[in-house]
Amino acid sequence: MSFSSNEMDDIISDFIVEATESLDSLDQKFVELEKNPGDTTLLNDIFRSVHTIKGAAGFLGFTQMVEMAHATEDVLNRLRKGDMVVVPAIMDAILLSIDIIKQLLRNIRDKNDRQENISGAIAALNDILDASGRKAGGAASQSEASLASPAAMKPQPDITEHIRDSSVDDWAQSAFTNLTASGDEPFSAPSVVHADEEDVHAGVSPQAAEDVARPQEASVKEREQSIRVDIDRLDSVLNLAGELVLSRNRLMRLGVKMGEEYMESELSVQVEEAIGQLDLVTTDLQLAIMKMRMQPIAKVFNKFPRMVRDLARQNNKEIDLVVSGEETEVDKTVIEEIGDPLVHLIRNSVDHGLETPDEREAAGKPRTGAIKLVSYQEGRHIIVSVSDDGKGMDPDIIRKAAVDKGVITADDAAALSPKESLGLIFLPGFSTAKEVSNISGRGVGMDVVKTNITRINGTINVESEPGRFTRVTFRLPLTLAIIQALTVEAAGEVYGIPLSTVIENIRVTDSDIKTVRGKEVIHIRERVYPVIRLESLVSRSAPVNRNEWRYIVITGIGERSFGLLVDKLHGQEEIVMKSMGEYLKGTEGIAGACITGDGNVILILDVAGLLETAHRTHV
Repeated sequence: MSFSSNEMDDIISDFIVEATESLDSLDQKFVELEKNPGDTTLLNDIFRSVHTIKGAAGFLGFTQMVEMAHATEDVLNRLRKGDMVVVPAIMDAILLSIDIIKQLLRNIRDKNDRQENISGAIAALNDILDASGRKAGGAASQSEASLASPAAMKPQPDITEHIRDSSVDDWAQSAFTNLTASGDEPFSAPSVVHADEEDVHAGVSPQAAEDVARPQEASVKEREQSIRVDIDRLDSVLNLAGELVLSRNRLMRLGVKMGEEYMESELSVQVEEAIGQLDLVTTDLQLAIMKMRMQPIAKVFNKFPRMVRDLARQNNKEIDLVVSGEETEVDKTVIEEIGDPLVHLIRNSVDHGLETPDEREAAGKPRTGAIKLVSYQEGRHIIVSVSDDGKGMDPDIIRKAAVDKGVITADDAAALSPKESLGLIFLPGFSTAKEVSNISGRGVGMDVVKTNITRINGTINVESEPGRFTRVTFRLPLTLAIIQALTVEAAGEVYGIPLSTVIENIRVTDSDIKTVRGKEVIHIRERVYPVIRLESLVSRSAPVNRNEWRYIVITGIGERSFGLLVDKLHGQEEIVMKSMGEYLKGTEGIAGACITGDGNVILILDVAGLLETAHRTHV
């Protein structure tokens, strides 16, 4: 059977998507397998996944991937037959091979016709196979125990036929170390080749191709229930739904006016019913489109078990990662923004938060530390938290480190509460680490956390108790497409504030606002908030003191909260935020604009930008 160019592109595209999904899930399965080496069901599942990838790659002519998967499959086959047992060093070699397969898949996706140097990794796997087949007490020759790298040419300790004594860990660890000790990536020496058409089926027997085809045939019925759609098309449909929401809002306002003018007329009643029906349909359409963009947060969470496992091995620590809520669904844009912040938080927990097993034992804790990664939905928000039961953070140490590094002044540090002191960790250049490791300590990671979470109008809360725990919690909007906004008025103009950043609204008078050290603050339920007058930021005229009621909008952005003083509250409205265009793009304090239900154009405030402006103005 021959395929057209377009048909082959579609087949390869499907292969890339399916192989990526399988490889992403494999990382987590390998970590589970290392904890439960006797789980034959899990081993068989892993074996089938690698076998399927090998068969499909062979059908499409990706010979390097076939070779790498075949060598990995052989080791997995020995493990599931009980000829070997899972030890960390053997798992290191298997995980390295999976990383190489991922790189080969990226090459296929990028269409760069590049091949990688996979000989060292294959040799390491073959040596593990050779060692498992030796008879007990048999001596290994240097050629049998060596890897492809010259650095690996040295005698290796003998191991038993079933590799069930501790020497295998030393032997395999030595092999793995020699493979990577040179500092070069094991597959970092690319050379460009072009596959010949005759090699399309190279390395794959008819039986292997048949094995791949069989599960595909079995799942045809299920696959017919779904299609893959380019994200740009979804965005286009979402934009059209946004325009429909604007028209719906406009019609609802006009309907109210018409009802007031032509009370109880037949036409007015019919128009009101039609608008009500349009409102229901528009809302349902909007929700349906947003669900199309939603993805389970497991897409992000699945990479962390492998990451924690590798970092724990690197730091000689014993760590359990407990994940819950991975089925929680989040908008694709939010998914893309939270990956890096979570990486930095988990790396910090491993490097700084959790103690070594001996330190934990001396402190009366279990030798194995725990990192918890949790996600759940709360109303229109997604809550994501990372916590550990490590040494915690001391506010006094953080304040001192911030002053020593020149991040803040000593006077400002002295005025901070313990909770505010914890927020200093998000300042650029801040770090309490005495030494810079290859994991953390450079003072840039937590700044990235704040930047990414602020960009999507999320908030950050930090809790910690020295010697016990640290918990960082993100409160994120469910979607960034069509948002809820609080419309407020200041200096005669109406503005929108994303509702995801609003904590509460309080009616006040100017006499409720106090001045401390030249800065305006307000005391609300045992907490003091800095006050920013919106009119002073958006108007050149000086603020006017008045006795009439005004409103404080308590707003949280990143790890900071403050009160935004406005003249009036207009209410809550569903809006579609539009870009300001190239000319006004990047205007500080302005996130975009929208058309309200009454047809007016209002600006949507960028609360983070306003906060930075106010900080420079008041400091």
